[in-house]
Amino acid sequence: MKQYVIIGNGVAAAACIEGIRSTDLDGEITVVSSENHPVYCRPLISYYLEGKTDRNRMLYRKESFYSDNSCNVLYGKTAQKVDDVNKTVLLDDESLLSYTELCIAAGSAPFVPPISGLETVSDYYSFMTLDDAEALKENITADSKVLIVGAGLIGLKCAEGIHESVGSITICDLSDRILSSILDDESAALVQTHLENNKIRFMLSDTVEQFDGKTAIMKSGEKISFDILVLAIGVRPNIGLVRNINGKTNKGIIVDARMQTSIASIYAAGDCTEGMDITLGNNRVLAILPNAYYQGFCAGVNMAGGTSNFTKAIPMNSIGFFGLHLMTAGTKYESGQGGTVFEERSEDHIKKIFCRDGIMTGFILVGNTDRAGIYTSMIREQTPIDTVNFELLKKSPTSTAYSQYIRRKMFGGVV
Repeated sequence: MKQYVIIGNGVAAAACIEGIRSTDLDGEITVVSSENHPVYCRPLISYYLEGKTDRNRMLYRKESFYSDNSCNVLYGKTAQKVDDVNKTVLLDDESLLSYTELCIAAGSAPFVPPISGLETVSDYYSFMTLDDAEALKENITADSKVLIVGAGLIGLKCAEGIHESVGSITICDLSDRILSSILDDESAALVQTHLENNKIRFMLSDTVEQFDGKTAIMKSGEKISFDILVLAIGVRPNIGLVRNINGKTNKGIIVDARMQTSIASIYAAGDCTEGMDITLGNNRVLAILPNAYYQGFCAGVNMAGGTSNFTKAIPMNSIGFFGLHLMTAGTKYESGQGGTVFEERSEDHIKKIFCRDGIMTGFILVGNTDRAGIYTSMIREQTPIDTVNFELLKKSPTSTAYSQYIRRKMFGGVV
């Protein structure tokens, strides 16, 4: 009987359990969970702060998930070291777990930069986990002046989650635009205006050079007083367990299409990994929930002796702020980079579709994201644009842009 060990307890870990059980109903599964919570949807923590959801509705799987799949979960435990020769995992309580197959789904950790004077700040917060949200919830008041360092997804969702519960929110970022990793200048400006209309203040092209207690001294020389500090500058994949045993790592743990690392019997999945982005043609970290699930399930099947490959990873984000929805996917090649761009805009809506070498490589949608899954499918499947009515598809994401033969294959029926 195989002994499976999964390090981590997020979406990738849950998918790994399901992948294993799709192939092996008898093997022993042990999950090492640093958090004291069953698997939940991390993107919902801002809505939890707003009171729009609760802890029960945040669960990614029902409460009986682990017992239904005959899993042993070690809550509040952290893996310290992997011994790939003797196939053991050392935990922080000095206990050892033996494994036949191991999956590292350890996620990522907040990046805390070495800002001068940070040690003088009595309390500062991250915004990645349910525990982070709980800590913020306990310490903010209606008069709190909040400074958020970082205008990416984490920082902006934190601002949305607490905006009704605090006195003011200022967000600073060294970049000259918000959401700089997924939006261009024009679409970022539209989203920023919407956030500003909801009383979020931005200081862009500016960041903290030094802290002096509850005062931030900015690069521009301006001084910002605050009661609550949130560091949302970014995250770093947790790669140490593989790097420390000389496994291949870069920014993330390097995996192949089977989610196999460079070390026998060790797989990896989720935000800690680095794999092929088909829209870029290169490896990169793709820390998004859908990819985490596909990777985890693929790893589980292969760990259990089955055959599975995940070869359609793409970057993708679907989010909303104060009722304004946006969705991005793929790689955004500009016209000067050998690609073409279709653009459509109005006062509260932007659509940009990026194409190169005869396929759709990416898109940005702000304001109207209806049926964007068709665009995502075009990118993921690398559908040649000359096989569809692309002029119709650019204007409206509709299945009628596909041939009758392809529609039958997509939606069922005789082909």
